[in-house]
Amino acid sequence: MNRGGQLPANWTPDEDPILSAGMQIAMQWRELGAEQLRAALEAMEPELRREHRVLMMRLDMQREAEQRRYQERQAERAHKRQMTEVIVGAVLALAMLGAGVYVAPHSPWLATLLCGPSLLALIKVFVLRRSDPNDMKYVAGAAQTSTNAAAQGQQPQSPPAV
Repeated sequence: MNRGGQLPANWTPDEDPILSAGMQIAMQWRELGAEQLRAALEAMEPELRREHRVLMMRLDMQREAEQRRYQERQAERAHKRQMTEVIVGAVLALAMLGAGVYVAPHSPWLATLLCGPSLLALIKVFVLRRSDPNDMKYVAGAAQTSTNAAAQGQQPQSPPAV
């Protein structure tokens, strides 16, 4: 009988090929006596142990292969992330340098902020993925110097006192 789309759990024992084969083997073993059955089982034991060892080795090899594939995927993702960060850092550096050059004739203090230590600190964060406390001190010092220079450029300068 063809059970096409029906699950094996719904098959009757006569329809299931595995159960049918098992029943045939059980019928053959039934004909043996207790001593013959014991001898046959003892003879089968080393082969079953070998098969079990082979199966366990195969499972270990599959597990190791899957672990290697997982580690390779992780390494590939890390590499892609690092390359993306380098590209973003390079684009950001070029944009800041271009903006600094563009605004330099009109606002030198802004050009100093765009092309000075802030550029280096930002690129260090993107490319090297680290930031030192001194980086922020340099950025703050450059910002203060630039704003002081901008403030002096707006006020009329008095001649130096002699």
